[in-house]
Amino acid sequence: MPRAFSLVLLAVLAGSALTGCKLASGLPAGGPATTAAPPVAPAEARTELAALKIAVRGTMDGYSREKFPHWDKVDANCDVREQVLKRDGQDVTTSADCAPKSGTWVSPYDGATWHKASDVDIDHMVPLGQAWISGAKTWTQQRREQFANDLVRPQLHAVTDNVNQQKGDKAPDQWKPPLVSYWCTYAIDWIVVKRNYGLTITVPERTALETMLGHC
Repeated sequence: MPRAFSLVLLAVLAGSALTGCKLASGLPAGGPATTAAPPVAPAEARTELAALKIAVRGTMDGYSREKFPHWDKVDANCDVREQVLKRDGQDVTTSADCAPKSGTWVSPYDGATWHKASDVDIDHMVPLGQAWISGAKTWTQQRREQFANDLVRPQLHAVTDNVNQQKGDKAPDQWKPPLVSYWCTYAIDWIVVKRNYGLTITVPERTALETMLGHC
């Protein structure tokens, strides 16, 4: 199976309840789309949250990260992870093969500043395991690959590595960023990703997101 995205992802991914569009049937060469979607206002996020389907949280049975192929190539040198490190960092310098050599990264989850790429992880806003238990278990691997490499939606962020590890596959009712001032943005991003991919939420998850939107 090809490991790159079609530029049609600039519009939307399949399962988006906002547009009704469907996933591209293939992943032709050309690299993932890198133009971010416009930000969503809190009022719009509340409307999207109300439209999310409520369901009981599924199980992790059958899950593995390998079912979400990630860090596809953006171009001949850089993969998605390296692209996020360049995008989210300041004064980032890279080697010829796109590996970050230096730069500054400020983690939005805890406000910590780092000067080594090894100190930050690329977090999936909606974790792969969380996607699995809220609908992705039934997806094709192609769709899971697109989800795991999405540079258009607010799905990928460079954050402090141990904070990302604390988050794991948890939903907002189980874990929230230490930086309370980021809760509004975090909730909006979570809702946007779940809404675009047609993923479900639980009642406690919805309550937690409503609380976080209260900080907007």
